[in-house]
Amino acid sequence: MDWLTIVYLFYTFIALYFLFLFIVIFIPRRKDILYSPQASRIYDLSIVVPCYNEEKNIAGTIEALLKIKYPGLKRIIVVDDCSTDASYRIIKEYAKKYPSKILALQTPKNTGKASGAKNYGAKYVKTELIGFTDADSYPEEGAIEKMIGFFEDKKTGAVTSMVLVKHRTKFIEKLQAIEYKIIAFSRKLLGFVEAIYVTPGPLAVYRRSAFEKIGGFDEKNMTEDIEITWSFVNAGYKVEMCAAARVYTVAPSKFRNWFRQRVRWNYGGIQTISKYRKTFLKRNMLGCFILPFFIFSWFLGIAGLFILIYRFLTGIISRFLSATYSVQAQTAILNLKDISLTPNILIFFGFVLLILSLAFTFVALAYSPEKEFKKYGIFSVIIYMFVYLLAYPFILVTSVYKYAKSKGKGLRW
Repeated sequence: MDWLTIVYLFYTFIALYFLFLFIVIFIPRRKDILYSPQASRIYDLSIVVPCYNEEKNIAGTIEALLKIKYPGLKRIIVVDDCSTDASYRIIKEYAKKYPSKILALQTPKNTGKASGAKNYGAKYVKTELIGFTDADSYPEEGAIEKMIGFFEDKKTGAVTSMVLVKHRTKFIEKLQAIEYKIIAFSRKLLGFVEAIYVTPGPLAVYRRSAFEKIGGFDEKNMTEDIEITWSFVNAGYKVEMCAAARVYTVAPSKFRNWFRQRVRWNYGGIQTISKYRKTFLKRNMLGCFILPFFIFSWFLGIAGLFILIYRFLTGIISRFLSATYSVQAQTAILNLKDISLTPNILIFFGFVLLILSLAFTFVALAYSPEKEFKKYGIFSVIIYMFVYLLAYPFILVTSVYKYAKSKGKGLRW
């Protein structure tokens, strides 16, 4: 058995393990995916909105927050991080129009990251719960009310929501719409085993006492929503997801912007892994599952890329050498004896992995509020699985390169 076969089998084993894990979690809990517990009382809540150069979206975000039907929402704190466009002017206009509901703030100087603006706004929060919404995101009216019930459990430190793509006119936006729904479905399943690894920025609510205990957001990290989630788990808090609470966010509409966003996400992921590396395989969910899950997921992406490139190049070289030898020796280039119609074990495992991946994708989309594969057709799903996902190994490699080049010091907004 050569080294490539060993790597391929290890790759397949990890992929099948996680797929079967999701299946084992899904079957007994499938009726609980959209469940949201009722709160026994009203929890006071403030929502912080970090903003930087979002003049096209900030008004819509504020309008969406003003429509939220939750009596415990006391204040919307919008923090402008020294924008160079008209964002702060728009924010102040809303604060003037709704003085009892909206507080307009501006950081003394640009912090460079959303985490800086979030921490700045958090200083003004006195309520029991503190929520965060990105300046290009639009929560549904009943989203907060559906999330609050999870805080009945005193161990719950954070609750996240189902993030969906708002605009789906361009094809890359449609592909991201599929991606977001699969990610949300996967995150909910992980929530059943207390292994949620991120509370996305579009809408997340934290228990303020827990938020302050862990020190708020890490302003050195590019993906503060991942890092703070790991911090909650590491401190012994539970992180829940309410799949019934939905928020729509603006996704990149151009390939370049999409690629840069994904590189930033993965860059922050590397920072987070580096920060919590000492917890690896320790006796908690962070060390025993979340961190290994992250590492093995990245291994699948990078190993898959190199296996694909290696097999492609060796295939071309072997065919070239075979053809050259056959011409020189005046023998047949293709011999029927060399053709085998009996699949080997590698092909079998690959086929099983493909079928399970397709099944998981369609089940995930079936549980989303919109039936994406019916709305856009099977073609979009096929492109997502066999073209869109192929870009991720290149994103991972780019992220690793940028991290090594910058020595992990981070990027800016």
